[in-house]
Amino acid sequence: MENTLKETLIGWAEEYNDPKYFEEDPIIFPRHFARLLSEGGSSVADVEIAALLSSHLAWGRRAMIVRDCSRMFDEMDWRPYDYVMNGEYRDEDASMHRTIKWRDFAAICGRLKVIYGTTDTIEGLSDMEVRCRIFGQKEDRKAPNKKISMMRRWLVRDDGKVDLGVWKNSDKKSLILPLDVHVYSQATALGLTSRHQKDIVTAQEITDAFREIWPEDPCKGDFALFGYGVTHK
Repeated sequence: MENTLKETLIGWAEEYNDPKYFEEDPIIFPRHFARLLSEGGSSVADVEIAALLSSHLAWGRRAMIVRDCSRMFDEMDWRPYDYVMNGEYRDEDASMHRTIKWRDFAAICGRLKVIYGTTDTIEGLSDMEVRCRIFGQKEDRKAPNKKISMMRRWLVRDDGKVDLGVWKNSDKKSLILPLDVHVYSQATALGLTSRHQKDIVTAQEITDAFREIWPEDPCKGDFALFGYGVTHK
């Protein structure tokens, strides 16, 4: 990677790794519970359930995502862990967010209840376990698992700015960039990948490109891509 591009990416990452750019973003929901956790008013499980569910709804326009996440947490009375463990879920065929239905939400909550019946945290679950055991999806070794990678970035990165850093036993060096269509387009425009498949291999390739700049924290590059999106509307 040429020095000019590196300097540009570093500049974007430094500028846009700032909470003011994420005030209308689904991360505000796990951040709310992380703040309560720091004040003794919630649990790690509250934060990670909020991150899991908010990232699951994170597709589409941000205003719509925030609106539907708010409705979801209203349904949970803003006590996600208690709601999950209580076992009485809104289970309807009506839309919760785009093609995600309240019935899908209820199924996820039911699977979480089983998992939290044997552990205090889901930090130790692999991406495939989250995909299959929580989201109820089929195993797919090629899937980029964007929502899971987003949740991990929120919960693991610990620079005290945008991300929350509540998972203390995970290494941010091992995080993979959350890959969706927009991130792929930005990374391609910057020459960070030439692959055509939007799969886990491409996500890893883009992450490895950022590892040249931030070897201890490659997902900091996610903010550089956000910066590219802002500056190249």
